[in-house]
Formats: sequence, C-alpha cells, structure tokens
Amino acid sequence: MYGILPEKLLYLASACPFPLYVVGGSVRDFIAGFGTKNCDVDVCAPVTAEEFAKCATAAGFSADAVYRNTGTVKFSYGGESFEFASFRSDEYERGVHTPVNSCFTDDISLDARRRDFKCNAVYYLISERKFVDPLGGTEDIKNKKLSTVAPSEKVFGEDGLRLMRLARIAAQTGFKPDKECMKGACANARLISDVSAERVFSELNAILHADGRYGIDKAQYSGLKVLKDTGVLKYILPELYEGNGMAQRSDFHKYDVLEHSLRTVAYAPTEIRLAALLHDIGKPYCFNTTGKFAGHEVIGATIAGKVCARLKVPKKLTEETVNLVLLHMYDLRCDAKENKVRKFLIKNFRYFEKLLLLKQADFSACMDDLSPAPSVVKMKSIYERMRAENIPFTLKDLDVRGNELIEAGVPSQKTGAVLEGLLLDCAVGQVKNTKDELIRYALKVYLL
Repeated sequence: MYGILPEKLLYLASACPFPLYVVGGSVRDFIAGFGTKNCDVDVCAPVTAEEFAKCATAAGFSADAVYRNTGTVKFSYGGESFEFASFRSDEYERGVHTPVNSCFTDDISLDARRRDFKCNAVYYLISERKFVDPLGGTEDIKNKKLSTVAPSEKVFGEDGLRLMRLARIAAQTGFKPDKECMKGACANARLISDVSAERVFSELNAILHADGRYGIDKAQYSGLKVLKDTGVLKYILPELYEGNGMAQRSDFHKYDVLEHSLRTVAYAPTEIRLAALLHDIGKPYCFNTTGKFAGHEVIGATIAGKVCARLKVPKKLTEETVNLVLLHMYDLRCDAKENKVRKFLIKNFRYFEKLLLLKQADFSACMDDLSPAPSVVKMKSIYERMRAENIPFTLKDLDVRGNELIEAGVPSQKTGAVLEGLLLDCAVGQVKNTKDELIRYALKVYLL
C-alpha cells in the first residue's frame, strides 16, 4: 500500500514524531484488491488535532479546518484533500448521529471499536509499511463479510446512519452482512427516521449508483435488497414499500410491485436510477384505493414529487424524475397513432432519451426479458423517420423566430403559443420548416 499513497503524505508520515496511520475504506479496498483510487484517504494518530495540524502545516499542508472537540482536521495539499482523526472512544445517545462525548486515547483497539464494521477498522502504519488489525477485519475482507466492531445492537443503536452505510458498503464492495449484523440492523431500523434527509439521500444515491464504484454487476440492486431486508426501506420510502407482496398480473409480471421496482433499478442505466426506483410508486396507493393500478403514473408523479421534497433531492433531478414517472406508461400497448406519438415526442423531447431508457428497464424487469421493449422500438422508429424528414424537435430548430412573426403581424402576446403550435404542426407534416412557409401558415391558421 505504501507505493500508492501520495508522496506528500509519505513525507508527512516521516516528519511526524508520532505514528501516522491510514484507516477506513482505502485500507479495506486495497486489501480487497479494489485499489484506492475511488477512496478518500483518511489518517489517524494517537495525538490531538492541534498537534497534528502543527505537523501538517510544517510539512507544507494547509490545515483547512481544525475541530478540537472531535479531534478531526481537514487538510489538503495541491488540491488533494485528506481528513485526520485523533484516536478516540465515542459515547452516543441512542440514534443520535453525533457522539455526545469523545474520550481521546492512545489505544488503537479502543479507536477501532468506535467504528462501524471490522473491515473498516484495519490500519496501515505508514512509517513501518505494515497493517495493524486490532479486531480481525482482514479476515472479514478476505471472506467478503460485513460484521460489526461491537455487538450489532449497540453499533446500529448508536447511529442510525450506519443502517444506510451497511447497505451502501455491501453494494459497493459485494461484501455480505453476517447474521448478527443483519439482526442488529433490523432491530434498529426505525432509527433511520432520526437521520437528516440530506444524509439519507446522499447514501441512497450512492446505493443507486453502487455498481459504478468497482464495477460489481447489479450492485445497486443488492444494496436496495439490504435496505428492504433490514426494514430500513419501510422508513425512508414507505410509499414504495407498500408494494411489498402486492401481486401483479402474472401474464405481464413475474414479481410483486416492490420487487419489480427494485429490479427496474437493476436493469436501468445510471442516469435514470431514481426514476426507475420510483416509477411505480403510485401503484400501492391506486390499488389500495380503487383495487386497480389504472392511472398509477399520474398519482405516482405526485407522490414522487413529495418523496423528492422530503428527501431534499436537487431540484433538477426532482423535476426530471417526476416527469419520467408521469410519462413512463405512454403507448405501452403500442396502439397510439403515429401523429399522436410524434406530437408526444415533441412535447416531451427534453425527456425523450431517458424515457426510452426507463421504458426498456421497466419492460425488462417485468419478466427478466432483455429483448427490446415494443413501445421503445416503435418510438425509436418514429423518431428516426422524423429525423430523416428534418422535422424540428425544439423551438431552436424552427426556421422562424418570434420577432419575425411579430414583424409579419402576429401579436406579441401570442408569439409563444404560435411557435409551439408551429412546432407540432411541423411534426405531423402540416407545414414545412421554412421561414416563408411558417409565416404564411401562422397568419392563415393562428390569426383567424
């Protein structure tokens, strides 16, 4: 591991009058054979934050933030950031993410036991180029196992965020939680309700994209299954969890509503994972209310918006997710006439590419069928014909501008609506996309 650590960090370790260790995910992933390029490098030592900050600045680093109470220092060099933590033992109130009391120590075993999983409690002593393993985490890493550093009831009872970390680390690494670990997580699942929405979504988002960490196939699905099996999903997405055990027509669906949603995420490319997870979130409500799933996409869009607001999802992602949920059922049976599909495509062009991805993932998740979804094939075919006909897809593609319509006699207050109408009319071949034709057509049709 010595050879892949930043040179400046190696220099810092040699300059410190105390032993400097690397700990956490970077050590775990190195031992597991993943490398460390995707990991933050966290260091620790049996000294105070002030002592470490003094050594770091003397070695040329910038001490960006020093937190004396927790013994942590954020420091950097040349644009690369690191974090230091003093050896310590923490006391928690049940479910409270931040320790209520920290006791600094020079005992590495005590420091190890304040962490979450044994695989994250393996240390690398830089100066001696050796691993230090107080709790047997190396064996867990070799066995691809997740076990807690202390009784699991205690570990998860101290910090509800660890429930999300369990699912995320399991997904990213492919490690399997042992029975004791799962037992403690299940017993404390409700504590996730005490964790801030921002932290929950950050971990959920990492789970949804877990396969991108080390290329583990369907890692995102594995992480979501851990959330389900521990009961955490019931607390963070109760609207979705309502679909657990809710059967669907067996000639169209192999799985219940919840499992279908999780499998849609498994089949979905990275850019639509949240929409894939929430695409059928309206089904439980519709079925419980009417006994049918009809209209679930409309109800689902409303529910998805509320979920995104609750989880503090960024505005742009929220808007996209809500619209994809709303649109995902369009022309599922492929019975819409081509002109209607053309107009639909124009109206929703900004979401078109991702909508096709969602439709395909939804189709594949129904029966684990990787063949092209019929509605996707139809829409792609119509789209290609429109491209071949040089159909304008956006207002920028129209060969006329608003000021030109105004000069031709279109009232300024009607210009926007006229341009939108011209775009749709071009899509179905009612007018050619040339300036003179568009102006003539606008004056004839829209100013009657």
